[in-house]
Amino acid sequence: MGGLRHGHTFLQLCDIRGYQDLLFDMMDEEPRLWELIQLVEDFNMGIVRHYLDCGVDVMTYAEDLGMQIGPMLSPEQFQKYIKPSYQRLMQPARDQGIPIHMHSDGDIRTLVDDLIDGGVEILNLQDLVNGIDWIKEKLAGKVCVDLDIDRQRITRFGTPKEIDRLIRREVASIGSPQGGLTMIYGLSPGLPLENVKAVMDAMEKYMGYFD
Repeated sequence: MGGLRHGHTFLQLCDIRGYQDLLFDMMDEEPRLWELIQLVEDFNMGIVRHYLDCGVDVMTYAEDLGMQIGPMLSPEQFQKYIKPSYQRLMQPARDQGIPIHMHSDGDIRTLVDDLIDGGVEILNLQDLVNGIDWIKEKLAGKVCVDLDIDRQRITRFGTPKEIDRLIRREVASIGSPQGGLTMIYGLSPGLPLENVKAVMDAMEKYMGYFD
């Protein structure tokens, strides 16, 4: 696997302009913003082409776009300013038949259609923030769901039984005998050791759920 650094486009623009000023630029249709986007894209394209020259099997495009409720920018802003750059950055990999992996934290439900339309085939998104039922209905069987297991509520403050129940539900709801589901867990400091064990045990226990 190879890919762009986390926060390669939108968050990079936030770092340069500041989050509030960037959104004002978009709302005001600041003409100089297009030049800034092009500079960032040119830098990113050099990285994309380097990894493709190395012969990677998967290209990754990690960028947090969501908040706890809703995305960090409107779907209209994403479609106008960010999506076209994403598509151009993903196209060289798509031309070589290389799968596109995209990560985003937060609630990205209103952006998912544009991400898939832009070329994303493997989508890493958070489970409870976006909703297990929504992920099942919207994404299961259409893209590979690389599910980011909850780190804010159940695995942090719940019981081992609740953790087992969560992971079993996710596998049963989003997975299938044909595949299409992978899972990842970001272990944070301070998590009770019995909960760490419960996460590991449940992932091992249910990896053969459809066998």
